[in-house]
Amino acid sequence: MTAGEPGPAPPGADVARKSDAASRPDAARMVDADARELAALPAAIPELVRRLGGRVHTGNWDYEANRLRIQHRPGAGISAMYRMPAGTGFNELGVSTEAIRVPGVAATRVFATNRTPGVTVSGWIHPHDPRLPALAQAADRAFVQETWGEAELLTKLKIVAYRPLRRAVLRATFTTRGPLRIARTIYLKVGRPQAIEALNRRHELLAGTPVPVPPVLGPAIAGVLALEAGIGESLSAAIRPHSGADLDPRDFISLLDALPGSVMELKPRAAWSDSTRRYQQAAALALPHRAGRIEELTGRIEAHLAASDRGDKVPAHGDFYDANILLDGGKITALLDLDSLGPGYRVDDLACLLGHLAILPTLGEKNDGAAGALERFAAVFERGVDPRALWARSAAVALTLIAGSRGLGGERWLQVAEARLRVVEALVRRADSRV
Repeated sequence: MTAGEPGPAPPGADVARKSDAASRPDAARMVDADARELAALPAAIPELVRRLGGRVHTGNWDYEANRLRIQHRPGAGISAMYRMPAGTGFNELGVSTEAIRVPGVAATRVFATNRTPGVTVSGWIHPHDPRLPALAQAADRAFVQETWGEAELLTKLKIVAYRPLRRAVLRATFTTRGPLRIARTIYLKVGRPQAIEALNRRHELLAGTPVPVPPVLGPAIAGVLALEAGIGESLSAAIRPHSGADLDPRDFISLLDALPGSVMELKPRAAWSDSTRRYQQAAALALPHRAGRIEELTGRIEAHLAASDRGDKVPAHGDFYDANILLDGGKITALLDLDSLGPGYRVDDLACLLGHLAILPTLGEKNDGAAGALERFAAVFERGVDPRALWARSAAVALTLIAGSRGLGGERWLQVAEARLRVVEALVRRADSRV
């Protein structure tokens, strides 16, 4: 069997495909609708600039080439950030096909042809995100200096992660003023006030437990949670030398075992594998010429999910992957991003980690060592959960990451998306082999 060739279908897959057949027209219509929304974003920009009081650029300016971020929520809308040309009156513009009705937001309707439904696109001037009212404060150097600077000088403030209308993370670096300059870094997590309150509670639950999480820094600001920087490097960086041969996969299981029972009292969050069809739609929009292949793989994943053992509910991290685990000297020093902490399934946490390890090599040769780490971690993880469930859920995680390739921009993203689709195929074949 050659790389990228579909493996044998698991038992029950034919039934799954037949039941899916009736929904294919609806799925195709949804992908077409999303494609119209995606095309409407740059088309709406000139009118949105006018309505927001800016000056429309009259020269050649490629908005697609200057798209900074994109967030696709199938069935809910597409949001993105664009860099504006000089003379517009502002540097960045946020746009979304989600319905937004708050002051400071403009809206226009875009029609591709007279025969297709129009798409309403809303826009705002960054950083005044209409669903993240605290983002403008967190991006204000004077406010950050006054609130968290102590006796130090704010030397750097940068948005390191941003999902328009959902959440953002900023990194602030302060430096002592004396002749001996010592740097201190904190992270500002920005979200809707209720979500930030819930995140703060999660940090409180783990404070004083064996689970290493960054301490929360005061004062409390609605919509912003300030955290100390964790010590160490990400798991992806730690495995680059010698494929992480110095790491013990059992340490990662022990980290999950250390989550306290009080986590079970939190509101449960859906695992990535619980929204497989939604991410199939997003992947098909990114790779429309692979839509049939993506649908076939999704059917096989669902057949495995239905036939395998998920295990019992336990305290779960919910987004357990390389970027959220820091290490120093081969030892775990911090567990980050507690937004999804709550009741869940061990197999989903382990699959999340394997799915991300599997796609790391698609980001460049420096991550080739992740392939060896994947094998070493999987050999240990398979002992504690149903292997078929583990690989099917890993494939589901990898499927969710296809559409995210767009965030890389340029021409590279398409190559990465294709490579990630091949990863999904390889993971599904592993689930096939566990039948």
